[in-house]
Amino acid sequence: MAARPPWRGPTRRTPDPARTGWASWLNWSSWPTRARMIALVLAIDVLAALVSCAVIVLNARSAVEVEMQAAMSNVELLVSDTIDLAQNEAPSGILQTLNLRIHDLRHVRVTVLDASGKVVPSGFGRLRRDQHVSPDWFAVLIAPSIREHDLPIVARGARIGTARITTQPRDEIDEVWGYAVSLSLTSFSLSLGLLVALTVAFGRVLAPLTRLADGLTQLERQDYTARLEPPASRELAIIARRFNSVAQALAETRAANGRLNRQLLSAQDDERRRTALELHDEFGPCLFALEANAASVIRMAEAEAPPDRERLKQRAQEIASIVGQVQVQNRDLLNRLRPHALGQVPLADCLELLLRDFRRRHAGTRFAGTFDGLARGYGDVTDLTVFRCIQESMTNAVRHGRASNVTVRAQDEAESGAASGRALRITIRDDGAGVPEDHGLGLGLSGMRERVEALGGTFGLDNGQPGAVVRIMIPLDREPDTDTSSNARA
Repeated sequence: MAARPPWRGPTRRTPDPARTGWASWLNWSSWPTRARMIALVLAIDVLAALVSCAVIVLNARSAVEVEMQAAMSNVELLVSDTIDLAQNEAPSGILQTLNLRIHDLRHVRVTVLDASGKVVPSGFGRLRRDQHVSPDWFAVLIAPSIREHDLPIVARGARIGTARITTQPRDEIDEVWGYAVSLSLTSFSLSLGLLVALTVAFGRVLAPLTRLADGLTQLERQDYTARLEPPASRELAIIARRFNSVAQALAETRAANGRLNRQLLSAQDDERRRTALELHDEFGPCLFALEANAASVIRMAEAEAPPDRERLKQRAQEIASIVGQVQVQNRDLLNRLRPHALGQVPLADCLELLLRDFRRRHAGTRFAGTFDGLARGYGDVTDLTVFRCIQESMTNAVRHGRASNVTVRAQDEAESGAASGRALRITIRDDGAGVPEDHGLGLGLSGMRERVEALGGTFGLDNGQPGAVVRIMIPLDREPDTDTSSNARA
């Protein structure tokens, strides 16, 4: 046989289905909950039955022993009384009388012997039966040792015979066996009824868990319409209510994500449309003017007469002015799409440039900012989130709140309740009209909330008496990214 190559692992044997099935049944953890509980009840019943049998055997042994002693004492008294009453009779009459009175006693057997040691016949035949209802093994467990006692029969001072008394515990054992059988049948019937009742009860108790498993399967399949009827059990009713709350929250989250996706698509389309309009309305005329001035310069250069220097200078100045206008428009467009200074200069400087741009474009509103203690950067995503949230909040304050004063504060501080955690806290206040009661989450607010929550932070919008207050907290899980600018330049 060829040797197995050294790089191959050990061969795998196909598992035996029968052995696997038995192994699964022997594995307690693989049993259903109902089967475990019924098996536990059965184990308790078997243990109780064994303890009951042991108690019955011990008590029966003591009871049979006491019964044999009492029967022995009673027979001795009976023999003595019979002899006393028959003192006037002949010795043979005394023995016959004694034989008649003791021929069929329970628990003992009395044999009357004459003076020579021969058995005195009773004349009734054998009335006792040696057939017993108790099995031999039960008798061996309970029966005490057989006792035999010879009682002399004395009449007129002379010994005329002997009464040999032998204990017979089998009758008492038969009675104990009958009692044990009746008790066992009663206990078995009660246990069987209890198991049936427990099976039904466990089925009713565990049915809500089955429905809960089905509901979780629906949630796994992204069917968030699953709901559970609260069962009668208080504990399971709490679980059902929590399940319904989770399903409702998932459905709302899914709906919110759907709305956000639609808003993002609309925002993308709006941004493309606005960019196209700016390119058409702003860049188009500038390019047309550049083309016209360039054509004019070409015509002057191709003319036979010497070119007019003043006109050339004028066309050059116009071209330079148009190029400057295109540069400004291009810078504004690029800054709206992506702040060009972000990642190149410290975050505080980027925010100062943002405030300066708002002051230039909204001369009637006063903008103030405090950015002391900020690191150079906190990573590209965090920096962009901070920039966009402040930009959108100031835009809302001017556009919707018609505010006269807007104050921005951003600080890096220790997170409350944390030993060594830090958080970036941003507050934007204005003195405008405030937040109306029926306001909804538009694209700007929902976008800010999504950005902040994606970083594990919190977003809040409240009335500030007057105006509105935006509060943002972003946890910082790592040290500030001081290499952002160098990486960006690289």
